[in-house]
Amino acid sequence: MEKAETLRGPFAHLAGDLDGLRENSRLRSLAPQTGIDLSSNDYLGLAGSARLKAAAESAIGRGVPVGSGGSRLLRGNHPEHERLEAEATAFLGCESALFMASGYAANSALLSTLPQRGDIIFFDELIHASAHEGMRFARAETRAIAHNHVDAFADALAGWRVDHAQGTPWIAVETLYSMDGDRAPLEQLLALADCYGGVLYADDAHATGVWGDGGRGLASILDGRENTIVLRTCGKALGCEGALLSGPRIMRDHLVNRARNFIFSTAPSPLMAACVREALSAVADEPHRREELARLVDYAGKRLAPFGVALTGSQIMPLVLGGEARTMTAAKALQARGFDIRGIRPPTVPHGSSRLRISLTLNVEREEIDALASALEETIL
Repeated sequence: MEKAETLRGPFAHLAGDLDGLRENSRLRSLAPQTGIDLSSNDYLGLAGSARLKAAAESAIGRGVPVGSGGSRLLRGNHPEHERLEAEATAFLGCESALFMASGYAANSALLSTLPQRGDIIFFDELIHASAHEGMRFARAETRAIAHNHVDAFADALAGWRVDHAQGTPWIAVETLYSMDGDRAPLEQLLALADCYGGVLYADDAHATGVWGDGGRGLASILDGRENTIVLRTCGKALGCEGALLSGPRIMRDHLVNRARNFIFSTAPSPLMAACVREALSAVADEPHRREELARLVDYAGKRLAPFGVALTGSQIMPLVLGGEARTMTAAKALQARGFDIRGIRPPTVPHGSSRLRISLTLNVEREEIDALASALEETIL
């Protein structure tokens, strides 16, 4: 990559920006999949499973196309999309579901479309970047709330309602935070939504398939209510791609009519919709996958805690090192030993909290956790 002083033309200033990132140990680049998988979100090991491969082959065999050929409001709406949404609705116990191309698109579409002028969105300060993207275009006011601080949410809601007899307050959170591995206090937040006539919007991306009743996610306690909406991505524990928004029928109808991310995007692959259907079936009838993952999480916690790895009780176990340079040096050292562990830096995480994000999946064996413990002892301590 050229330095700013040697690059000429209209993009020279971009090289200067990259130089600044490099100097602060924040320059990013694409890396191949190598080493033991301790960084992916393929929690249940479904992405490369024989079951999903067979589902894809079967779908192709019965004529399901790879591409949709257009937006869903034109010719892109395929029966596989509708079958997936119907099966997801039944599986989740909700009134409706809408399949979208990605969790990022779904988060952005929902928050930029449903909250209206006169509403307000109170969001957890650690919510995903895709939610921030949606709120940038939201008609409603937005306000950050301290992470997982129920009293702060309660005070903000009470104060806002004093001056706003009308309007709907939205509470936007993740159920399981992707960089910290901790959980939102959903029951308390739901009580606040009920009390103040609000809507609880929960991004269940990292819990769907792994946690909750029957693998329905931590947000399974919210499904079927008239004042809750849940986002579930299909590219993590489900091993596919895309996302499902579940909630009241009016949510789906409004997004189909008003969400620009939905209206003006080519529909997701019908073939992928068929694979997601199979992934939902796997979650339902292969509980041993999440049981095995739970045992692995427990084992890894015991082996890795002595080296500073956080015991989150989830499959996401960060090792916060603080500085960007130290974090990237540690990541490279572990990668050189055959562990695919990535360093996470600002702006993905707050300044001063750069970390190694250790992600446990069924692609990892206990012996590899033991080897990681030895590598951490030699490279971190």
